[in-house]
Amino acid sequence: MTDVVVVTGGGGFIGGHLVRDLIGKGMRVRAVDKKPLDEWYQVSPDAESLVLDLSGYEACVKAAAGASRIYNLAADMGGMGFIEANKALCMLSVLINTHMLMAASEAGADRFFFSSSACVYAAEHQTSPDVTALAEADAYPAMPEDGYGWEKLFSERMCRHYLEDFDFQTRVARYHNVYGPYGTYDGGREKAPAAICRKVIAAKLSGSNEIEIWGDGEQTRSFMYVDDCVYGTQLLTDSDVVDPINVGSSELVTINQLVSIVEDIAEVELKRNYKLDAPQGVRGRNSDNTLILERLGWEPSTTLRDGMEQTYRWIYDQMATPALSKVG
Repeated sequence: MTDVVVVTGGGGFIGGHLVRDLIGKGMRVRAVDKKPLDEWYQVSPDAESLVLDLSGYEACVKAAAGASRIYNLAADMGGMGFIEANKALCMLSVLINTHMLMAASEAGADRFFFSSSACVYAAEHQTSPDVTALAEADAYPAMPEDGYGWEKLFSERMCRHYLEDFDFQTRVARYHNVYGPYGTYDGGREKAPAAICRKVIAAKLSGSNEIEIWGDGEQTRSFMYVDDCVYGTQLLTDSDVVDPINVGSSELVTINQLVSIVEDIAEVELKRNYKLDAPQGVRGRNSDNTLILERLGWEPSTTLRDGMEQTYRWIYDQMATPALSKVG
């Protein structure tokens, strides 16, 4: 037990998993989130849990005090439905990233990790379902996802310049569609894997035998299981890789194929109703893992079928028994 490791967004989906993993390794962890504790996805009793709004500088100073390492995962974000309708809110996360960088540097932290996103990639590379996997260089010339993607790209550059100007050790991962248990599955902020699990479960529990799919279902994505995300995050933070790097699965599927996987897990076959005017983002996106394999000798390996089974089982338990606790 040495200096504290800080996880901002510790009450969120990825942050909650990261906190538990770090504690399991014997680290002293401070989890920080602006949500009230009873709204955190996971609360680890062995962590110091602080409720702070990190858009303000003074809150970031409190969060960073005594920290040796900071994992900055805090952001106002959600799935495609949320980020397309809340561009200004997404961009305001730049306040969190700016103030956390300032506070972390002034606190003398050894490492600062920033969770960026595949949404930084230029739209011109993502116009076909049969997409060429996105390599790190494809972020420039810049034309990222409006709002959310621009904020992430700007914050990447801040990390780069803190490294160049102040020798402050920053690390940046471009996450590709993270999913798993203990995350949002309803309310408008959920991403496709959780949303599809919820819809299949609802159809099964109600007996409706129908599902609504956003778009024509032929848009393609890769999805990374949260355990791979947590491992890759720490592997990158411990490394000497200073440029942004993809942390994502390279297993490309259509949304229709994703629905079929969940139907198979649920042992149902549903009538598919396509909502063609719904938000659906880019036509195709996949992770090129050449660089992470070259630099870190690793890439996410959990198959989509295995990860979705774990995700489906957890969401099913929440929907069938809503009073299940998030704690522990």
